[in-house]
Amino acid sequence: MTSRVASLTDISIAITGMSCASCAGRLEKQLAKLAEIDAVSVNIATESAHIRLNSAISFHTLSRAIEQVGYGIATDDIHLDVKGMSCASCVGRVEKVLSNLNGVLDVSVNLATESAHVRVAKECISPDTLVNALREGGYAANVHHETIEPNNTASPMIDRETSHLIIAALLSAPMVLAMIFDAVGFELMPPAWLQFLLATPIQFWLGARFYRAAWFAVKAGTGNMDLLVALGTSASYGLSVFQLISEYLSPSANRMGHYYFEASAVVITLVLLGKWLENRAKHQTTAAIRALQALRPATATIRKQQGDIKVAIDQISNGDIVVVKAGEQVPVDGVIVEGSASVDESMISGESLPVQKTIGDKLVGGVINNDALLLIKTTAVGAETTLARIIRLVENAQAAKAPVQRLVDKVSMVFVPVVIAIAISTLVTWYLYNGHLQEAIINAVTVLVIACPCALGLATPAAIMTGTGAAARRGILIKDAQALERAHNINIVAFDKTGTLTVGKPRLLDTIATGDNAKKLLSVAAALQSASDHPLAKAVLQEADSQAIPIPAASEAKTFAGRGVQASVDGKTYILGNTRLMGEAAIPLDQLEDKAKALESQGRTVSWLAETGDTATLIGLLGFGDELKPSAKSAIKRLQNAGIKTVMITGDNEGSARANATELRIETYFANILPDGKADAIQDLRNENTIVAMVGDGINDAPALAAADVGIAMATGTDVAMHTAGITLMRGDPALVADAIDISRRSYQKIRQNLFWAFIYNLLGIPLAASGLLSPAIAGAAMAFSSLSVVCNALLLRRWEPKP
Repeated sequence: MTSRVASLTDISIAITGMSCASCAGRLEKQLAKLAEIDAVSVNIATESAHIRLNSAISFHTLSRAIEQVGYGIATDDIHLDVKGMSCASCVGRVEKVLSNLNGVLDVSVNLATESAHVRVAKECISPDTLVNALREGGYAANVHHETIEPNNTASPMIDRETSHLIIAALLSAPMVLAMIFDAVGFELMPPAWLQFLLATPIQFWLGARFYRAAWFAVKAGTGNMDLLVALGTSASYGLSVFQLISEYLSPSANRMGHYYFEASAVVITLVLLGKWLENRAKHQTTAAIRALQALRPATATIRKQQGDIKVAIDQISNGDIVVVKAGEQVPVDGVIVEGSASVDESMISGESLPVQKTIGDKLVGGVINNDALLLIKTTAVGAETTLARIIRLVENAQAAKAPVQRLVDKVSMVFVPVVIAIAISTLVTWYLYNGHLQEAIINAVTVLVIACPCALGLATPAAIMTGTGAAARRGILIKDAQALERAHNINIVAFDKTGTLTVGKPRLLDTIATGDNAKKLLSVAAALQSASDHPLAKAVLQEADSQAIPIPAASEAKTFAGRGVQASVDGKTYILGNTRLMGEAAIPLDQLEDKAKALESQGRTVSWLAETGDTATLIGLLGFGDELKPSAKSAIKRLQNAGIKTVMITGDNEGSARANATELRIETYFANILPDGKADAIQDLRNENTIVAMVGDGINDAPALAAADVGIAMATGTDVAMHTAGITLMRGDPALVADAIDISRRSYQKIRQNLFWAFIYNLLGIPLAASGLLSPAIAGAAMAFSSLSVVCNALLLRRWEPKP
């Protein structure tokens, strides 16, 4: 969806990517080419463009013109809660209302979550403007505020719908029971005046919602489910009232034969029942979010100089020391500063077994301290905690719109007008056929009632909500619906090696020095690695510490991405890195080359230490070993059994890569790959018939994660990898990759099943209704059942369990 700037003279747009005065000139020149723009002024200091327009122009056109010179429009994301949507046609109408506003760049509306995600040009439009536009269009709306407070109680709306449904059922019960007895030969229908008294409050009080929504739809020049219900029930009710008045005014006149008060009353009652069941079922699809919200306690104990005090969770600040007793939930993200305990992380990571934590280990808010007192130094609170970020990811995924849903929305926009046309044709055809007006009207009413497109609007989002919720409970966070939909077609999975397939904690197993450099080798290597948090650096420092080797100070440190490091120690310059770095520095490796090849053939990762300067001197080599994760072999086998090709991409040497690939039975691998080269390797794997997933955990993997069709990040890695990836695995278990693909396939299967049932109801129901083979009451029941069936079918995903 793109919007148009209508009847505007001046607008200001925040611009991203500008760095100098020449940038402003380039942008001004580009925008001046647009015929709709009279004048443009770009301010590099405020990073904004002031534009004077002489006619309407779409923000999409402006954005494209700005992107052509390498910049962009700064945007904000606004999330709205929208009430009053009843079917897929409402979704299209809400999107249309919002997209026509000045400054709106993109709109995605979800019927199941009753939400709208709006991307706007920064500072061009306020959330209040969006809310007011929707209210004028007939929908109740408000800005969605993030919360991680428990919300397990029924909403006031559900309570109100329950009371309305009960009243409608009591009022229509006498007529329903009479219909049942009439079917077996007993005439017990109440007199016409009593039917009128029973049906009128249902029609105009309990059914007022349909009239209001229908009126707003007509004003907007569109149609929705409420319009169909209002037209259908009003026709049957009006026909009955006309007959009742005619009979009262002319008792001796010929009767039309039947009243249809029960039809209008039963249809409205059934629609209310369908909406009530539907809302109850939708409430279950958000169970994953509510379960996550319930993980955060309302209060926490913090340690102060005067003693321990209990405070509200919102009053905790970074740096506070939080006291967590055995059996309590950890309220914040933090680092253990005192104590040791086993921790239950199952709700966050899906890991069923407790994990032992001690001083220096990180803890995530929401996990449970099993058996000992812990003191935790707070590192993140509120919306910045991992739990809050997980909830945002799940909410965004459930609110997002899958690509297949956009096609459904287009169909729904024309669906209601087509149904009204069919109903009119049915009315005219039946009247011309037998001259019975009431029969023609009732058949037309039946067409209107059975054709309500509720199920179409719920088919896709219900499956997405339940699928992403089921995945979240198992430690798989799916960022958006597009990732969920794409993942079911994955046929190649590329793995980073270190930290993804291996434990990621290599040990220094071999130190081979030249000449008498044995002591110098480890000492200087530790000095060069002292400021690094790379896994190999930690292994060097750990070994130096275990041997009590003194570590001299290093200065002028420099990092070579994917190759190694350089620094000065005791006035001499050293480099430590792989064979590529040694080649660039022209370091001769002949003395230890055979030994290095022997280590690489065993799967070792080899790093070289050399002194540079006037005479390049090789000091020695270090051999590192990293164990495969326990589940790596079975994870690869599961993927291969599912017909998915597995590939390994690593920066390690050929020998190490070959040894690991052989052990894992991976046929294709890429070795000695620099970070930028990982993205190129992904591109090499892609062609017209492949969907490639990349699995990684580090900053170096971010380009490859972005280049893949589906990026899958280990949450045990870096935030950069998690933000880049479409799917995040909350624990570093390669088996979750196959689980993520499995839940994607099952979710997509549910989407197809739901769309099939949603369309088949209408494809079969409308012809039957037009043929006079259905009554309005049966049509109402079928319409309600269609919505309920797609939601309940989607809820079956909650039973999904990962395969062993």
